Amino acid sequence: MRYGEGDRESENVEDRRGQGGGVFGRGGGGGLRIPLGGGGFSFGTIILIGVVCLMLGINPLTLLTGGGLEIPNMPRPDRQGGPQNVPGLPGQGGVADDNDSKAQFVRQVLADTEDVWEQIFKGAGRQYPKPKLVLFRGATPTACGTGQSAMGPFYCPADKRVYIDLAFYDDLKRRFRAPGDFAQAYVIAHEIGHHVQTVLGISDRVQALKQRSSSEAQANLLQVKMELQADCFAGVWASLNHQMKNRLEPGDIESGLNAAAAIGDDRMQKQAQGYAVPESFTHGSSEQRMRWFKRGLDTGQTQACDTFNAPNL
Repeated sequence: MRYGEGDRESENVEDRRGQGGGVFGRGGGGGLRIPLGGGGFSFGTIILIGVVCLMLGINPLTLLTGGGLEIPNMPRPDRQGGPQNVPGLPGQGGVADDNDSKAQFVRQVLADTEDVWEQIFKGAGRQYPKPKLVLFRGATPTACGTGQSAMGPFYCPADKRVYIDLAFYDDLKRRFRAPGDFAQAYVIAHEIGHHVQTVLGISDRVQALKQRSSSEAQANLLQVKMELQADCFAGVWASLNHQMKNRLEPGDIESGLNAAAAIGDDRMQKQAQGYAVPESFTHGSSEQRMRWFKRGLDTGQTQACDTFNAPNL
């Protein structure tokens, strides 16, 4: 991606790593509309598109109503509880490695998400409330419970923060074989979608639908549709960001597709247990995640991301 020293860096990054814990278009009626590329979509019902959301599936690892890039067989924050008091857990504040290149890249990407989403919200006649992004090592307190590196990046709706241990990017490169700075930007864009979804109240409605589901498989399917929509909207963000700032370079698209494929449920389950169980998927297969991400990237239009009404996922 094309970033330089002169590119804006977001001021909404909280660095806890030194604590020892390791525009487009116009608005319309019929509900909130975020039109892009000459079209638009409405948030009048639960099957609404227009939100990048990363919520977790219904299983012991997915109790958080926000979202994250799930690493199998690892704990997640407690959906109901506040930050847990863990001996030796670092507190708030503190700055470490503030000027390293990875943190700088995160601040630049976050700034780009702010610029794109501000324009989208402005086109809908609303103001975009910028979220915080927290860098941490090992573990950190959140309003959703204790955040741990093993969970991967995640969004906590209770405190409206994205949490990332930059060591995840090493895993993305080595363990999942998805290197490249655009793969890292895709992760951030995916997580910022949870914040947008929370601001618009969509996550609460979907969570209610999941709780009323007649089976876990049905709830998981809802979750998969949300996740694939999130991938599609991450692609939309990348497309619009490139239109605004000419960010993409040769190889970036492949990097994003590799990242989407790397965290597909089928691939991760096969790595963890040797086989895949489609009924238990909560994020979608590698093929699905790549396809929906590319659909958003190719179209640059949020209305292309209606996974809920798609005949085939």
